[in-house]
Amino acid sequence: QVQLVESGGGLVQTGGYLRLSCAVSGRSISTYTMAWFRQAPQKEREFVASIGCYGSITDYTDSVKGRFAISGDIAKNTVYLQMNSLKPEDTAIYYCAASTTCLVQRKNYDYWGQGTQVTVSS
Repeated sequence: QVQLVESGGGLVQTGGYLRLSCAVSGRSISTYTMAWFRQAPQKEREFVASIGCYGSITDYTDSVKGRFAISGDIAKNTVYLQMNSLKPEDTAIYYCAASTTCLVQRKNYDYWGQGTQVTVSS
């Protein structure tokens, strides 16, 4: 049974930073494509970033390029999302997701975490 547990969300001012963590149990993250998605109030869930199996390739949505970085620690079986220069429009619930397909992709994920709230005040 694969479980994903996010942490690290919170309230931060514009321009601040946060690091989200996604602890994975049940299987090594090196065998998954891992991703972060987010959902703002009254909006659809959107792709944020992904990292391929063994951390070979990363992908980011345009609005976070240069500000966010996705990474993985195989020893801790944890994926991170470093978020810098945060903006109010980054406010959302952030979800971690895992795909058993070793391709960097923006949809079709198999496992999801429960989400962690990120709020950026102006």
